[in-house]
Amino acid sequence: MKRANKIPRILKLVSVKGFEVVCVFNNGETRRIDFARLFKQWRIKKTDPEYPLLDVQQFKRLKLIEQTLSWPNILLRITDMGGNEMQKPYAIDPVVLFEHSEPIAQKRFLLGAAIRRARKAQGLSQDALAQKSGTSKAYISRVENDLIEPELHTLYKIVELGLSRKIALKIV
Repeated sequence: MKRANKIPRILKLVSVKGFEVVCVFNNGETRRIDFARLFKQWRIKKTDPEYPLLDVQQFKRLKLIEQTLSWPNILLRITDMGGNEMQKPYAIDPVVLFEHSEPIAQKRFLLGAAIRRARKAQGLSQDALAQKSGTSKAYISRVENDLIEPELHTLYKIVELGLSRKIALKIV
């Protein structure tokens, strides 16, 4: 049984340098968003709500609100379904942010190569390992390419259930 893809959400705002933002998304990936390039693609005009964000000082006031990037310094008037008018901070849909971002390879633990070696030594495909461990082939691929680091529980499933091996964890 395949799980439906989760809708992208931002779990953590890692850094803001100029118009470059690094975030952790709910799929475990750390991704970079180049807003200078994004704003250029959007061809922002003075009448657009994003226009103040072209000023780096205004842009840097962004916050993580409701699992997306928002700017409380730019308030938009919106009308709810009941016809009530309210003000909300300007926010960009996290799906748009995900689509306009690129993954950053995190190489802290370098688990990918070890998992790939163990999988190949057993003659397993990524799909077979995914089925045995209750994950997806795409997830195994991202782990093996060090694009994401699995949470400890998921690492347990991959190694102990999928590869029939043991994990040794040492905190020094």
